[in-house]
This record gives sequence, C-alpha cells and structure tokens, in this order.
Amino acid sequence: MDKTQIKKRVEKLRKQINEMRYQYHVLDKPDMDDAVYDSLTRELRGLENKFPELKSKVSPTERIGGIALKKFAKIKHQVRQWSLQDAFDFTEVKDWEEKIKRILNKEKITDKSTSAKATADKLDYSCEIKIDGLKIILTYVNGELTQAATRGDGVIGENVTAQIKTIQSVPLQLTSLPTSLLSKEGGAKKIDATVIGEAWLNKEHLAKINIERKKSGEPEFANSRNAAAGSIRQLDPKITAERRLDSFVYDLDAINGKFPPTQIAELKLLENLGFKINKEYQYCKNLDEVQAMYNEWKDKRNKQNYGIDGLVIKVNSKKIQDILGYTGKAPRWALAYKFAPEKAITVVEDITVQVGRTGALTPVAHLRPVSVAGTTVSRATLHNEDEIARLGIKIGDTVVIHKAGDIIPEVVEVLKKMRTGKERKFNMPGKCPICGSTVERRAGEAATYCTNKKCFAQELERIIHFVSKKGMNIEGLGDKIVEQLLNEGLIKDAADIYYLTAGDLEPLERFAEKKTNNILVSIEHSRNAELAKLLYALGIRHVGEETAILISQKSIKSKVHKVSDLIFEMQKVNLEELQGIEGIGEIVGQSIYEWFRDKNNIEFLKRLEDGGIIIAKHITHNAERKLSNKVFVLTGTLSKLTRDEAKDKIRELGGDVSSSVSKNTDYVVAGEEPGSKYDKAKELGVKIIGEEEFVKLLK
Repeated sequence: MDKTQIKKRVEKLRKQINEMRYQYHVLDKPDMDDAVYDSLTRELRGLENKFPELKSKVSPTERIGGIALKKFAKIKHQVRQWSLQDAFDFTEVKDWEEKIKRILNKEKITDKSTSAKATADKLDYSCEIKIDGLKIILTYVNGELTQAATRGDGVIGENVTAQIKTIQSVPLQLTSLPTSLLSKEGGAKKIDATVIGEAWLNKEHLAKINIERKKSGEPEFANSRNAAAGSIRQLDPKITAERRLDSFVYDLDAINGKFPPTQIAELKLLENLGFKINKEYQYCKNLDEVQAMYNEWKDKRNKQNYGIDGLVIKVNSKKIQDILGYTGKAPRWALAYKFAPEKAITVVEDITVQVGRTGALTPVAHLRPVSVAGTTVSRATLHNEDEIARLGIKIGDTVVIHKAGDIIPEVVEVLKKMRTGKERKFNMPGKCPICGSTVERRAGEAATYCTNKKCFAQELERIIHFVSKKGMNIEGLGDKIVEQLLNEGLIKDAADIYYLTAGDLEPLERFAEKKTNNILVSIEHSRNAELAKLLYALGIRHVGEETAILISQKSIKSKVHKVSDLIFEMQKVNLEELQGIEGIGEIVGQSIYEWFRDKNNIEFLKRLEDGGIIIAKHITHNAERKLSNKVFVLTGTLSKLTRDEAKDKIRELGGDVSSSVSKNTDYVVAGEEPGSKYDKAKELGVKIIGEEEFVKLLK
C-alpha cells in the first residue's frame, strides 16, 4: 500500500472501531465479537507505530496510551461546579417547590416552550437517576476531547484527561447530528462544549477487584463511588483502564450553539452528540409523578448494576432555570431527592461532651464500631439536650444509626426493648468540662453554652479555625502545635500569632530552626489577607465561606483595604441593610451585626491590624468605580471572557450583577444566542449592549 492507501486504511479502521465502541459501550448492543475488535485495534496500533505522522489524539489507541504522571495538575473550571441541595422526604421536596414558586411569582414568568406551559403555578420537571459515582467535567474543542477534570472544590479541579480517556463510553470525538449545530452550508459544525457526567464502576467489576485486592493484602473498596474515585486517581492510566469504568453524561454546561429549551431536550442532544446517558430519566408534570418515580426506584435500585442513591429533580424549562439561578452553594432549580440512607444497629458505649469555638456544648455518642454506607462509624453527634430527651437515649442503649446525606453519622432511634436494666442516664453537665465555668441555655436556643469566652477549648477551636486553609491558611500551625502554643502561654488568641518571634518558637519541644522559620514565613504571607478569607477566619457564628464572600463584596464597595476600614464600615451598616443582602437573611445578619458591636471582638481586630494584617484584595478607588450603582444582567455566550470574569470586572468597578431583568436593570449584556432575558429587556425598554460595547465600558 502507498501512503495514501495507508492513510485511508487508518481512517477506516478508526471509524469501524469507534462504531463498534459506540454499539458496545454506549448503546449496550454489541454487533461483533471481542476478538474482531481486538484484531482491528492491533492493526491500527501497528500502522500508527510504523507511520507516527498518522497518529491522532482522538484515535481509539489513545485510550490507554497515556504515560504515568508524577502528580495531577490543578485546573480552573470554565464553569463553576455546584453541589445539590438534598431532600430526604416528600415534605422537603414540596417545601423546595413552594420556595421556587415564590421566586417565580415575583417575576411573573410564563415559559411557553414546554408542553405543560410551565409557570410559577404549574411547574414541570425532568427526573433523573442519581448515580453513585465520581463527577467528571469534560471539555471538547472542535469536537475533540481536550480536557477531563474532577470537580475539586467547584472552582479548581484535577486534570485527569489521560485517565478518563480509558473509559470506552466517553467519546474522544463528538458527532454532529442536531440540525441546530449544522453550519449554514449544511455541513457538520465543529463543536466546542463542556459537559458534566458521572464515572462509575459496575458491581460485578467491583466484586472482582475487591477479591484481587483482598488477596494482595490491600484494603477493599467500600462502594462503587469509592472505587471510581480510586481508579481515576491512579497516576498510571493503564491501571485505570484495567478497572473498566463506565460513564453517564447528564448536563451541558457550555456549547457554541443554541441551548435546548428544556432539560429533557438537553439529554437528547447529549445522546445525539455521542454520549452515553442514563435512559431511565422521566418527564414529570408535577410532584406526584416525581414521588411515583421515587417509590418505583426505591424498590428496584438494588437490582441495577450500578450504585443509585436517589433521584435528581430539575425544573424542565431552561428559561425558568435561568430565572431561578443559584444560591451560594447550589442551583435553586435542582434538588437531590435521596433514598433513605443505609442504617445499622450498634451500642452506645459512652456519651461525652465537646466544646466548640462558639462555646456550644455538644454531646457525642461513642459507639461500638459498625459499618454504615461503606464506612466504619464509631461516633455520632447527639446535637443537644432536647435531642437526647426526644430519643430517650441512655449509655448502654442499643440504637439505630444512619449517615444523614451518607456523610454525617446520626442516631435515629433507641431500641428500648433491648435494654437490660444496666443502662445509665446521661445529664448535661452544669459546668464546662474544660474550664469549669458555669453553663447556660439561652432563650429560644436548644444548645447549652459555656459562659467563659476565654475557655481554653473554645479558644483552641477558634484559633484552629482561624489558621485553617479556608481561613488565613497559615501552614505549619496544625491542631497539635496550636494547642502547644496555648499550653506554653505564647498565645491566648489568634491575634497573638502575629507577634511570635523565632526566640519564642525555637526553644519549644520538637521545634528547630527550619521548622520555626517555615512557620514564621507562613505567618508573614498570611498578613496580606483576602477580605473574604479574613471574614471566614474570624469565626462569626453562621458565617461560612459563601457568606464571607457576600459580606466582602458588600464591604469592597466601601473601600475596605485596612482592618480599621472593615470595623468602620461594618459598624456603620444598619441591621436591616445587612439582613437585606441576598443570601444572608435575618439570623445570619443578626449574628454579623452583633459580632461587630462586641468590644472584645473590636479589640481583637485592632490587634490584628497592629500585628500587620492588611487587606490584599484589590479595591478600586472612587475614580475607577465608574460602574457604581449600575445593575447588569448577562445573557448568551461571551467570547472574550468567561461569565465569572465578566461578573468580577463589573463588581471591581462598583457595579452589581443580577440574575434577572427588571425595570431597575441598567444594562443587559447580550452575547451569542441570548435567552429570555434579552426578550424581557426589550419588553421593559432596558438598554441592551453587545460584548464589544461591554468590553469598551470595562476599559
């Protein structure tokens, strides 16, 4: 054969192998024997080795051709990855629907694109099986798989492209069947897309792998999710290939074409593009149909060859999804309706009390170790005195435990008929078990608190929280070292950390010059603090990462670049304004308001500033804040910057970003394929600008 014939032969081999792969791994309809597949693959590999110039990144031979990595590279997701809000009973599902109806009623939205004409009063849903696997994010450029990543923290994930390529049901190259993705000439359009899916291992393969791991003395995988994660995190993709993982794709995050009008249509588009989808999804015109599907799958989920832990309910209309938007952690338009978690029986061997950073005394049950949902549980929180009374729990009781959300162990029932008469009643202590101070139960609260704000246990937990990675990120100051510094009297609170010297640390046990220097360098780095991280580190009650970001965004508008500025601005804001910030609310707002009016907290902040803390996040000056008080809404795809980058630019220049169009909107920025927000802007007479004009406005 000459070169032209060889090239044609290679192309035909690839096409034949890909068709067989699709039939076998996506459609589950093998039309040829495995020996034929193997023979074709061997021939293709031989030709590619002989003629390296014919090799391609999307060749079937690339699936197990990756070189073992030394470590996984970190990558930033193009689109932020969210978690889902959980529900464990139908009442919670109905509460979720009522909440989104209230949001929609404010907007008076009617979406005529769905067969049920979904409105705030009549929503319809897409219900999908929730696979118990590992989330994967796949990016395609010009129709070719260029990157695969894990979820990570939702913003930064790990590059596992070589490992994901070993999954036969993941296409290396997309098809172009939908008419919406055809070029003007009628030919196939090159597709740029980001899709979301789940990598999983079937139960048969899991059983075989665990047999081999047991033989070789390795710990067995607890469940399919654990096995999938362990397989994808193999630095050598050849090991991943041996595990024979599978996949389902269920979401389209981005595409250089028109988004489907509904979630159901999106699943069909994904299937047309060549992805394997779980075909057990169902269109539900109301929550009663959702519950019927839930009851059906609750009984038959264990008969499937993959792990299932519930349903995912999504508002079917994409336009309504856009209106609902996101909270700080999850989409408002989707809900994970979990099956009842796995339960187990064990014995309460003791009940002790922990003291947290807020001073709350939390009773903890020490259990006879037992396996629940694939992990060994030996402790479970009992929350507070009321919960102990409700359960009627005693030391020595036989109890039923489960893992709420398959994560947090919880006692749900006491088997009182199992009692022998030797069980002992537990009483909450009248004094703090750490410092001996009196305890109190505040009006309207279930928790009991230590009254001593300088309690060692509280201070220890506060400092550990302060130096944590999500807080000030002071490397080297682990729990034990923080406790050691407190015991030695070198620090009494987190502010004292910024006054430590080499002379303080080097004499300590297990400290040396290098360890001391590393800690001091890390402390020095942390003096340039991002405002959101500092706010989180302060340990204000009810303030987590997302809330800290919300406060920081509010404070940035007030030119905060010193700790004293933060004090001034947060004391200036009134309670109603604070509670009115979207995502904060009444309880959290009250907590923040009170924290910044406590003289001890203000003194602590002043000592932080005296210790060298400055706000590192860039704050624009008045002259630069040309978008001050301007409200923007983004719609469609922007080509010159990502949606998040656009939002950051607007906020840096003093503007606000809204998820919905109203008469208070100043600009609607319309990218390619704008959605219903564009129509709403035209209806209300809101100014619409394109991406070029938007970029000029930013400059």
